Amino acid sequence: MKSQRITLVTLGVADLERARAFYAALGWEPQETNPGVIFYDLGGMKMGLFGLDPLAEDQGRKGAALGTGAMTLAQNFDSREAVDAAFAQALAAGATVLKAPEAVFWGGYSGYYADPDGHVWELAHNPFWPLDAEGHLA
Repeated sequence: MKSQRITLVTLGVADLERARAFYAALGWEPQETNPGVIFYDLGGMKMGLFGLDPLAEDQGRKGAALGTGAMTLAQNFDSREAVDAAFAQALAAGATVLKAPEAVFWGGYSGYYADPDGHVWELAHNPFWPLDAEGHLA
């Protein structure tokens, strides 16, 4: 089995129901819900939402203050217009603008927002990375 892969990204959240509502407003549908955790299918990997305190305990760091913002999650789109539409949808759902979408030095177009728990998302159009019909890198 290849070692260079990710199968699950888990986001620690302060309020699980608030986080669920935010991602629902973006059109995300949970694949699996268990007490205290929500999983989304991302086509070959999953993303989970998990309370901050239970996540720290699960990591063996009970009582640790977990932070956010030290990494970026990203979604690529097939056009600048699609980036703008997704960015507007995120703001309407309660995201905070970090950087409005704009042309960037590497030849693409991108912007950043933070979800209600401070997790940073980049929305981008990268003309050098084509996407398939499902939105996966081709």
